[in-house]
Amino acid sequence: MTLHPSKLLALAGLLAAVPAAAQAQPTRPGTRGKIEEAEIEIVKERVNQLPEAARNFEKIKISPPAKTAGNVNYTYPDFRLPADLLNPSVRVLTIRQEELAPQTGNYLKAGVGNYGTFLGRAHLHNTRSTTASYGIDLNHLSSARGPIDKQNSGQSRTTLDLNGETYSGTTALGAKVELGRERYNFYGYNRDVARLPIADTLKQTFSRAGIKVYARNRATDAQVQYDVSLGFRHWNDNFNAKENNLYGEVRTAYVLSETSKVSVNGDFSFISFEDSLKYNRPFFQVTPAYELTLNRLAVSVGAAIGYTGDTIRQAPQFKVYPAVRVGYTVTEDKFVVFAGLGGGIQRVTMYDLTTENPWLAPNQRVADTRRGPTLYLGFNATPARNLELNARVTLSNDRNLYFYNNSRRDSTKFDLVYDKKSTQLFNAHGEVIYNAAEKTRIGVKLDYNGYNVKTLNEAFHRPAFQSVLFATHNVYDKLLLGAELYTYSSSYGSSYRRAAGSTLLTKREYVRPTDSVIDLNLRADYRIMEKLSIFAMGNNLIGGQYERFLNYPVKGANVLLGATYDF
Repeated sequence: MTLHPSKLLALAGLLAAVPAAAQAQPTRPGTRGKIEEAEIEIVKERVNQLPEAARNFEKIKISPPAKTAGNVNYTYPDFRLPADLLNPSVRVLTIRQEELAPQTGNYLKAGVGNYGTFLGRAHLHNTRSTTASYGIDLNHLSSARGPIDKQNSGQSRTTLDLNGETYSGTTALGAKVELGRERYNFYGYNRDVARLPIADTLKQTFSRAGIKVYARNRATDAQVQYDVSLGFRHWNDNFNAKENNLYGEVRTAYVLSETSKVSVNGDFSFISFEDSLKYNRPFFQVTPAYELTLNRLAVSVGAAIGYTGDTIRQAPQFKVYPAVRVGYTVTEDKFVVFAGLGGGIQRVTMYDLTTENPWLAPNQRVADTRRGPTLYLGFNATPARNLELNARVTLSNDRNLYFYNNSRRDSTKFDLVYDKKSTQLFNAHGEVIYNAAEKTRIGVKLDYNGYNVKTLNEAFHRPAFQSVLFATHNVYDKLLLGAELYTYSSSYGSSYRRAAGSTLLTKREYVRPTDSVIDLNLRADYRIMEKLSIFAMGNNLIGGQYERFLNYPVKGANVLLGATYDF
């Protein structure tokens, strides 16, 4: 057996320690000690074994955060009291809806204000589900008094909306039902008379009903995309006029490759209209297009093919317009420029017109607008975080573009008037929006419309300039503040007076400017409990009783106070 030097040293030390230990013992008398022979065995393969220790290396557990109640869903569905019938062409963006924990979807809202105003709303919806969505929304807003002779200028509006949607795989099937009733008065009369009219003699009412069924593809990455719908709308007024509209919409796209696809969009409508006359108004339009994306360049080439049964002003019934759009990404996610050449037939209905101007005279002749050819160019930019800039310039040539002018038969009502020739329109649109962490949103939107009319004296009741400045701020999910400032430039209407020496039937037209509009609206919502919040709304707080439509001043400053209960 071979011993390593370290083992030899250890053995030598052991042997040296033996006599030292013997010398340290007391001396025994009589005999001397001697070392007997012995054999020392070193076992190299021996392994020392220790008993297995109990191990307890349990991972550290981090408790999940405690669940808290979801934030109140602050929206502005009724921020602006609609009594003044101001319909800006730009929508005010509000703070985006935050994702809630379990969705209850139910709330009740009620409020009261000056002018005998009452607001009531009930929104009932099912909880969040992966199989179906359905709900009901009931809305009522009325003012017993108005800006002219109290009850003579009162108005009311009630709507009931029902909706439902089911999901099966990537397909969504749904239906919507809309019901509504509105009451207005023709209060733009001459007050310099011995006896004022009573409210019931000024009455105008609208009844609205509609149903729509649809199917759409929910898979955004599917090769075939579709959204098709079929609907019916009914409208009637206090003068026994009726409009029935059967319509459909088709939006489809087929993806050819990662860079190209083919889209086909279509619309059709068949209107049966009846007042002193009865006639039908068919309409259809289809727009096929091929879309290609090459690196930073996006191109769409197609055509809009349309037909309308309207024959007013001998405008052509069948039209084909180009549908070409080119976009170029100068800086990815920062700056995109675009330009295009287009056009199309725009469907016009009494259902929609009376939401813009409820004081139309009976026996109106409605016509679809032929818009085109249209040239446009603009850009979208995000030069800094949370900042968005958009601008667009449009040049179009319109046939049968409608205007509102005071009726010669009764200046308290309005007629639809059309230029006998084409109307050239120059539109410049710009907007700046700043959105900070979905808590604060500030923005401004501007529109300039230059109308070049040939046979009309003015572009009646179409203001050239309109803007909106808005801001919203969410304070710790407890207080939501909002403000809107609308401005409209002056437009034009007509008044009629009998010329000296003429007969009673002969009236001379005097074109008059309407007022410029500055309209300030403020709102505050405060959540005092988990399910209860209170609100205050102020409309037209500057207080000017301006005339958006000639002879129809709006209410002055009006305030609404109320509460909302979520459950």
